[in-house]
Amino acid sequence: MEPTFKHLTPIQIRFNDIDRLGHVNNNAYFAYYDLGKEKYIIDVLKVDYATGQILPVIANINADFLEPMFYGDQIIMQTCVSRIGNKSFTLQQRAVNQTTGRTMCQCTTVMVFMDIAAQKSVPMPEEFRRAIESFEGIQSEIK
Repeated sequence: MEPTFKHLTPIQIRFNDIDRLGHVNNNAYFAYYDLGKEKYIIDVLKVDYATGQILPVIANINADFLEPMFYGDQIIMQTCVSRIGNKSFTLQQRAVNQTTGRTMCQCTTVMVFMDIAAQKSVPMPEEFRRAIESFEGIQSEIK
């Protein structure tokens, strides 16, 4: 089933993102994914990374580079949660060229909740679970 992307983050391609071949370097894509993740987590979960004690962190990330992006392309990062588990959730992301409507790259990231003081994974706080379920219109795997 195709994910529904409700969360959008405009991406500004910077001159220093471009490599010798004239397109966006693969490393820059991960910064774009991070911008989308950060905005989603702040907007939907209302997480404060400066003061929060239980925070989502990246456990696994996989990316597909489908087409090159170039300086000046109008890119929007689309982000959604496709799965909610006990200690983790899965983010789906894709960068879409707003002019052509084509997906340039896509990414799947597993985020795990971590107790910063104890330095260990913990169950997802209920308020975060409810926030994702409400925003995405999906139910978690945990009953």
